[in-house]
Amino acid sequence: MSLRAGDPAEIGGYSLEARLGSGGMGTVFLARTDSGRRVAIKLIHQQFAGDDEFRIRFRQEVAAARRVSGAFTAAVIDAAPEAEQPWMATAYIEGHTLAQHIAEHGPLTGTELRTLAIGLTEALRDIHRVGVVHRDLKPSNVVLSPEGPRVIDFGISRAADQQTLTMTGRVIGTPPFMSPEQLQAPRGVGPRSDVFSLGTLLVYAATGQGPFDADSPYMTAYQVVHEEPALDAVPAALRAVVGPCLDKEPDGRPSADELLVRLRDLPGDLGVTGPAGAGGAGRTRDTHTHHHLAADTPPPGAAPAALPVTATAGSGADDTAGVGDGGTSAGAVPARRGVRRRWRPVLAAAVAVAAIGGGVAALTSGGSGSGGEGDGGTSVAAPGAALPHGFKPWHRTVLGGREDIPDELRCVARGDALFCGGGGVVAARISAVDGSRVWTANSPGVPVQGMHLVGATDDTVLGYRFADQENPQGPASEVVALDAAKGRELWAVPSGAQSKAVTGRSQDAVVSGSSVVTVDGSNSRLESRDAHSGRVAWRTPFPAGAQCAPVAAGAQLYAMCAPRSEVDSLEVTHSTLRRVDRASGKLERPITIPGRQVPMGTAEGSLVMLREYWEGPALAGYDGVTRVDPASRKVSFSRLAKPFAGTPGMAGGTVFVSGQTGLVTAFDPATGRTKWSRQTNVEGASGPVAGRGALYLSSATGRVTALAPRDGRPLWSTDPQADGLTGEEGASPRVTVAGGALVVAAAKNTLFAFDASHPPKSG
Repeated sequence: MSLRAGDPAEIGGYSLEARLGSGGMGTVFLARTDSGRRVAIKLIHQQFAGDDEFRIRFRQEVAAARRVSGAFTAAVIDAAPEAEQPWMATAYIEGHTLAQHIAEHGPLTGTELRTLAIGLTEALRDIHRVGVVHRDLKPSNVVLSPEGPRVIDFGISRAADQQTLTMTGRVIGTPPFMSPEQLQAPRGVGPRSDVFSLGTLLVYAATGQGPFDADSPYMTAYQVVHEEPALDAVPAALRAVVGPCLDKEPDGRPSADELLVRLRDLPGDLGVTGPAGAGGAGRTRDTHTHHHLAADTPPPGAAPAALPVTATAGSGADDTAGVGDGGTSAGAVPARRGVRRRWRPVLAAAVAVAAIGGGVAALTSGGSGSGGEGDGGTSVAAPGAALPHGFKPWHRTVLGGREDIPDELRCVARGDALFCGGGGVVAARISAVDGSRVWTANSPGVPVQGMHLVGATDDTVLGYRFADQENPQGPASEVVALDAAKGRELWAVPSGAQSKAVTGRSQDAVVSGSSVVTVDGSNSRLESRDAHSGRVAWRTPFPAGAQCAPVAAGAQLYAMCAPRSEVDSLEVTHSTLRRVDRASGKLERPITIPGRQVPMGTAEGSLVMLREYWEGPALAGYDGVTRVDPASRKVSFSRLAKPFAGTPGMAGGTVFVSGQTGLVTAFDPATGRTKWSRQTNVEGASGPVAGRGALYLSSATGRVTALAPRDGRPLWSTDPQADGLTGEEGASPRVTVAGGALVVAAAKNTLFAFDASHPPKSG
């Protein structure tokens, strides 16, 4: 809604644009930074500014929100708790609250319900791990953003080791979603109080009613403390998991980590009610949650983007409110391709979604994925080559340049050598035999999300280096060449920063043969150098008024371009593709491509791309496959049966989309026809990577699954190996095939390797 008479024009230097909501404690405004970024500012009402007790509470809210800013919360951007009228600015999160969605569309079912349960549990896990208890988890404090559920409003949260403020005469919490101990002894509230609240919230999401609903808040509070929850309408599989969360005693409830283990084993279809234990409840992790779907059958929707996203959410204005009036928005955050953002240190680094393709290597040509599929769900795929001599399974952590950056590495294999980079590591050489580190080159600065290793030639490794923001020297980012044998720096050049806006991939440099092609530091031209010597072969200016990015696919080099005005406004809609002569750098005539496209790889000599599908300002998936024949300049487009949300990939001549909840769908790049669809137990998977007789997908937790290329039959699956985020969309493949060994990258610079023919047993 519009600003009202008496509203300030700016707060803390942020220009206000509209009201998002107002409650008893404060008002939330939509504001804009000098760079144009939209933020939500919570301004405390003037009458509370002189209340010392309230100021202490607000300081605690700011501190708690700063500690937990991450992938599942609204990151704190700025705050002034000591100002005459205190305020806090957080990231502007787009989407309905859960309360609004239930009111307008009814309860959640199936994949949407499972995704919500897993996402919120991951949020609590991360909140609790930094020592904070939320204490007010309820439907109006959960926003269904395009990237998944987000928890907002830490107005009554506290650090787990702090005493709770008395707040005499004020009700702290919302009775239908409070725990028994919160109603009886609020000073003793701990993390498992949030688990109780989560249980009540999931019952509400599944049924539209809470488990302790009554005609008055007093009766509701009584039932929370003394009565059994009403769970008959809850789907059976979910009921078996939610029931323990509602134990009257905190020690009887699972922790967020324990609950996450149980939720990940839930089936995708949670729409059936019945006796507890029916419908797959009680399933153990050893079953891998394999759901064999019929080939060519369109899979169920598998992403939070399927939820309507028409409103604007900010941090709640008080203990009971969240977003703007009536679920309408004064404006929406453009979720379009934009200038890449740098990671914030510590937990805030997890907020952004990893960019597609990452920059590990050039696009694949879709090698062989056939043969040796095995039989049933227990067979294993034969490796494509012999194991490295002397190989034994190993598990290592590669230390980066900064301890506060939660890195993920990406690797390429050259014989028995692995070259890995990402985050605070420009590149490192690791032995594929035992994981021992030969050398490491660190990056001192804050990395750009989704940018990992550029690639490697026979004698050179290329990675990205980022300037230390606290002590900047030279360009913000560089492409660095290192001698493969010794790790000695050979040369470095400034790197551009606009590729993701053009191609959807954070990849400002690509290896093409023995050369590396980069975008120069001024974002005005492509430059080709000998990878080892750094000698410049050619420099080619971008076409007038255009911004371009290099795309290497098979033996071909392309420049994908978009009008600079569209790149600057974050609304790229008129892209073109030009083949680049690798010897001279000459650009061929432009080929117009329909809509916003993400290059995937090559099939039968043609460049294959997926067309992005947008719902308003939000990327909601991919709705078609585009093929470009560089010789004939022919462009063909095949529409998919429906938009598919998730992480795209290409291997073995087939295009894939891996949904956040583990559903993997394979498409024919020539026709767009669905080849097969399989439910896996790997949420937020990246990949696939093709080995002989298998496709490998993995998540940030290090869980790996192998599927048969022909029909997606599960071959085997492993347990997690690292504590990482799941549900991440757009991540580049984490699996590297090194002969008969698989090397897997996971969160926190974790690398592990095992024999592909003898994977670790699950459970």
